[in-house]
Amino acid sequence: MAQEKLYHYLIHIQYLGFRYHGWQKQSGVKTIEAMIEKTLGFVLEKSGFRILGTSRTDSKVSANQSAFMLFVHDALNMEALQSKLNINLPNDIRVTGVEEKPGTFNIIRAPKVKEYLYLFAFGCKSHPFCAAMMHTVQEDLDIELMKQGARLFEGQHHFGSYCTKPGPKTCLERDIRVCRIEENTEFQASFFPEKSWLLRIQASGFLRYQVRLIMGQLFKLGKKDIDLNRIKQSLSGSQALPLKEIAPGSGLILNKIIFKTD
Repeated sequence: MAQEKLYHYLIHIQYLGFRYHGWQKQSGVKTIEAMIEKTLGFVLEKSGFRILGTSRTDSKVSANQSAFMLFVHDALNMEALQSKLNINLPNDIRVTGVEEKPGTFNIIRAPKVKEYLYLFAFGCKSHPFCAAMMHTVQEDLDIELMKQGARLFEGQHHFGSYCTKPGPKTCLERDIRVCRIEENTEFQASFFPEKSWLLRIQASGFLRYQVRLIMGQLFKLGKKDIDLNRIKQSLSGSQALPLKEIAPGSGLILNKIIFKTD
């Protein structure tokens, strides 16, 4: 018996994660994946489909550019699919594009670069509207020292201290292509502080909570609670226990995913 043809669609999305308990579907909580599956079920008027995301963002984490694969047994009009999804999805999730991919394309294993941004301000309490996408530290921070600290994460290091509950086969050696503290010019709003900042970090993949743990150490560095040598030591692989200072999820944005095959 001939196997039924399977169509593969890469769907690009944006979302504000503040109302959601992360990407991955979980019982009893609202997630991005569950909302997308529910909407697809209504739009496609059938249950014969499957989706697979490219990144499992944490609770309250947003995405400027993310994607998931849709697997269906019937060819779809991509423009109509995008339109129908955007009509029926809530306003904090948007489809920005749909493209058909060959069956050989694997969204998980495809070579790619992920870029995260962590938005923050300091020195005084920000407008409450900032809470959905920016973390505020009310103490003063030494930004120049934080810039030096961020550069220490670039290159290949042992990130055993920057991962929560790794599995026995988890590779803790990771190569960070870019890790910089910059003035925020990426996202602006009238209610944002006059000046805000961001951490820009790029790699092919990240460990669980890795970016938020890095940001947590940079906040400690900016407050002068630790020094640069403490960060160097944390990357040496000599520490057995993970760090505890995890920056809040609401400041973190999956800014873009670059598939090298494109």
